[in-house]
Formats: sequence, C-alpha cells, structure tokens
Amino acid sequence: MIILHHLNNSRSQRILWMLEELQLPYTLERYQRDEKTMLAPAALKKIHPLGKSPVLQDGDLIIAESGAIIEYLQETYDPQGTLKPEDTPSRLQYRYWLHYAEGSLMPLLVMKLIFGKLGKPPVPLLIRPIAGAIGKGVQQQFLDKQIATHASYLEDYLTKNAWFAGDHFSAADIQMSFPIEALASRGPIEKCPHLQRWLKTIQARPAYQQALKQGGPYQIGR
Repeated sequence: MIILHHLNNSRSQRILWMLEELQLPYTLERYQRDEKTMLAPAALKKIHPLGKSPVLQDGDLIIAESGAIIEYLQETYDPQGTLKPEDTPSRLQYRYWLHYAEGSLMPLLVMKLIFGKLGKPPVPLLIRPIAGAIGKGVQQQFLDKQIATHASYLEDYLTKNAWFAGDHFSAADIQMSFPIEALASRGPIEKCPHLQRWLKTIQARPAYQQALKQGGPYQIGR
C-alpha cells in the first residue's frame, strides 16, 4: 500500500497529482503547518529524520525528495512509459527539467520569500527597518533580476515546446508545476503568454483537479 505523507501548501501536492495521473490506490496522511511559523509539525520526523514533506511510503520503502519520488513512481508504476518520453532528445530534456525545478528555480523563489519577510515578525521590532531594507535591496539588486531571467528562459522554451519534455505531457511537467505556480504567485509571468497557457493547461487536467480535491486548499508562498 502506498502512503503519501502530505503537508498542506507544499511540494507534496505534485506527488498527489502524480499518483492521480497514474491512477494508483493510495492512502493520504495529512499534516498541517504551524499557523505562526508555517513549519511542518514534529510528527513528520517520525516518518523521516528531516521532518519534511513529501514523503512516500511504499511497503517498507520510504522515499523523500519530490524528484526522487516522481522518478520512483514512474519507473515502478508506469511500465508503458506514459509519463516519460521514449526518444533520446526528449528524455534528456525530461531529466534536465526534473533537476532544474528544485536545483535552479526553487532556490531563488525560496530566497525571495525569506528576504521578503525580513521586515516582519518574528524579526525583532527594533531591527525590522534595517532588516527590511536589506531584504528589499537583495530582492531588487539580485533576486528579481535572476527570477526575471528564469521566467524569460521558461517562456522562450515553451514558445518552441508544448510541454517540458517535448510534444507530450510527462512527469517533468508535474515536477515543474510547483516552482511555476510559485513564480506565478509572485507575478513574473504576467507577460509570459506561453507560461500562462502551460499553467492553465495543466491545471485543467482531471488528475490535477482530483489531486486538489484530495489535498485540500492549496496556496503557495504564504
């Protein structure tokens, strides 16, 4: 039996979507973030030492990291290869975007979220003005420019490709969903019609919609 240890408003939403795309039976174990700190509860450390989500449990096997989970599910439960391209050029793109999502794009978005909170609690009141100014400066001088470059890069790629691994939907699109939704929540895709088209297309998929029903309300960057 597959068990997904699912944290609200987290990367585990795309694992839930992957399970729905593969039409696999699973059990959902729900965890809620602390309303003040937005951190995962300590109970997740009983499942994995890092106390993070997603964590997939398949029998005695426990797997963390969304990219590793997605690859495991595809290799184990997708024998027809419906979520992985067959031809070599597309497979190379597939592998690239699986790693790019968390290796290149998400670190910038996480940094923007953190630096954007430097002028707010729990930062001590007396240093909030200075911390806020530093955070704003880092965003304006570095992060916003880098994020804009990535948005332009993604937009350019999607002008030539319908999906992130060529002509067909794949698990690479599932992996890319979280960072692009995070990107959209911060506004940089307003002038990126192909990115917007891709986002609307994935969100209209029946399996995506079913994953939302199973996972509950879903907001990024809060």
